[in-house]
Amino acid sequence: MTATPRRAVAAVAAAALILVPSIAAAQRSAAATDSGDTAWMLTATALVLFMMIPGLSLFYAGLVKSHNVLSILVQCYALTCVMSLVWFVCGYSLCFSGSSGIVGNLDLAFLWGLTPDSTPRPDAPTIPAILHFAYQMMFFLITPGLFLGAFAERMKFSAILIFSVVWSLLVYVPCCYGVWNRLNFFGLTGVVDLAGGIVVHVTAGVAALVACIVVGPRRGWPDTPFVPHNLPFTIAGAGMLWVGWFGFNGGSQLAANGSAAMTVVVTHLSACTAAVAWMTIEWGRQGRPSALGIATGSIAGLAAITPAAGKVGPLGAILIGVISGVLCWLACSKLKSRYRYDDALDVFGVHGVGGFTGTILVAVFGSRSFPGGLGNYAIGPQLLTQILAVTYTAILSGSVSLIVLMVIERTIGLRVGAEHEAEGLDLSDHGEKAYG
Repeated sequence: MTATPRRAVAAVAAAALILVPSIAAAQRSAAATDSGDTAWMLTATALVLFMMIPGLSLFYAGLVKSHNVLSILVQCYALTCVMSLVWFVCGYSLCFSGSSGIVGNLDLAFLWGLTPDSTPRPDAPTIPAILHFAYQMMFFLITPGLFLGAFAERMKFSAILIFSVVWSLLVYVPCCYGVWNRLNFFGLTGVVDLAGGIVVHVTAGVAALVACIVVGPRRGWPDTPFVPHNLPFTIAGAGMLWVGWFGFNGGSQLAANGSAAMTVVVTHLSACTAAVAWMTIEWGRQGRPSALGIATGSIAGLAAITPAAGKVGPLGAILIGVISGVLCWLACSKLKSRYRYDDALDVFGVHGVGGFTGTILVAVFGSRSFPGGLGNYAIGPQLLTQILAVTYTAILSGSVSLIVLMVIERTIGLRVGAEHEAEGLDLSDHGEKAYG
């Protein structure tokens, strides 16, 4: 054999040595994923995006004045776009890479090395790794979307975008990393939070409370009535949120199985019970139930069941729904008026209080010592863990929110001028009108 053919044979052999292991690895990766789980998680990802646009957008848009409806819609839409890009650049990597410290590393920044054939994550072994990125991205973008309602109708669009990005990197990232990736949240192990009672609702709820106080009340509040301009928008948005929540909670099981099915069932029951509880309170006190009340009650029940949905059974879900419906009603109708903070769309009262409630009650109703409970833990120690977890979260979100807001106030300013607030943010921020 001449030198040239020998070189050709050697080249082919070398290529085979390189390519065969790669092909085998790709085949192993493909074999590890499950088409049913993947299909469900693709659906759940779309459902959570549906919660933000159009669900949350319409829910909030119906509650503000008619000359601010576009501003709410644009804020939700813009956050969807901006936060998705931040997640791609560094958010996902900081949340879901590494195994030490309070945040991850940058190994997955810009999705470096992540392909359709990448090895699935150990905590989601039956779905493609890129799908895990997409699903978790929806949580990252909807969390700051929640606190938009607290300072609606008065905060600068530029300030909202800056606050949302910085807050998410400094608050959401360490909470997500500690609770869902490292499973060690500031020294606490065994924290129960299936889909974001801590990571989403408590963080956003506390930020909402701090922000509405720092920004200040709407001009004329509380003497001037602020009546929702389009309740059908709000009811439709609440319904969309409810449907999307099946992906939010059910998808957090990361598989299409019995656990996901039970999660969907308890999610639905909690929402129903909280809505009925809120409706009953209004009916008894005012002589009639309101459309806004039953919609808000359902969202309170959904927020409360979010951390507990993987551990409680149907009975526990109903009890969480009743308790959250009552407590959130008290927060929205009594606590806010007593302490005179203008949480415009009751973000703290619903999401903050609901998130606190479910995160703590899962220790009781999720324990196997309670009928239907699935958690293999004793109530007492787990209750202490849950209380410490929400306390740490509240301190982190509250302190970071205050610092970031004060920096923004001293630089570009937080609030629109009095003239622009009276004119409405649709025209002053975007030069457009929703109606006529």
